Amino acid sequence: MTTAVTVATLEIRDLHAEVEGKEILKGIDLVVHQGETHALMGPNGSGKSTLANVLMGRPGYTVTAGEGRFKGEDVLGLTADERARRGLFLAMQYPVEVPGVSVVNFLRTAYQSVKGGDVSALAFRKHMKEKMSLLGVEDSMVNRYLNQGFSGGEKKRNEILQLAVLEPEIAILDETDSGLDIDSLKQVATGVQQLIGPNLGVLLITHYQRILNYITPDFVHVMMGGRIVKSGGKELAMELEEKGYEGIRSELGLEKGAGEE
Repeated sequence: MTTAVTVATLEIRDLHAEVEGKEILKGIDLVVHQGETHALMGPNGSGKSTLANVLMGRPGYTVTAGEGRFKGEDVLGLTADERARRGLFLAMQYPVEVPGVSVVNFLRTAYQSVKGGDVSALAFRKHMKEKMSLLGVEDSMVNRYLNQGFSGGEKKRNEILQLAVLEPEIAILDETDSGLDIDSLKQVATGVQQLIGPNLGVLLITHYQRILNYITPDFVHVMMGGRIVKSGGKELAMELEEKGYEGIRSELGLEKGAGEE
């Protein structure tokens, strides 16, 4: 008798949200299964990062309608740390500095919080070193204070190390390619690609097609004016590269939304 394998699923249904009384998300429908890679693309101001922040419970974002369910549970009423313990992860567009807290101590605290229970320093160090070896991260980085004095590329590589160490079921990567030069982009994207597999679902939020030269998505979605206006396979990213957002907007007969670039 075979045992059915439960696949973690993030389901977003008719999601509306506002910031300071202004509606940003205007009815998002999206389903991400564990083991799938989805790229969410769109011009600046289209609401991509707002979606990421709403899904992870950042203060200041108000859900006015719809739902966000993870493994069947409505998670929009949970705190950010409760969502993380359920198996969700967010790599931020602008990682914050935490002076006085080393990367290794931060990672161990986060790991214990997400996984529950006490983890010995030796067991955690072994787990972390395996992930560091996989991603090519050196000891010198994890012994520094979290993001303090880090370059843009180092901050993003540290986010990917967190992703590897915490082993979530669904990861939301908010413009991981933002501000990276070509070499740093390749390092970070290659790290993400190494982690992609049947146990990890990824929602990759990006403005540019370039990161998809290293990460092959199963699905691509185009977001404009707070809505997903077009979805397809990886070929849709190439169509965007060829036509630009203006071309897609014209093709669909859409007007530019307020704040979009």
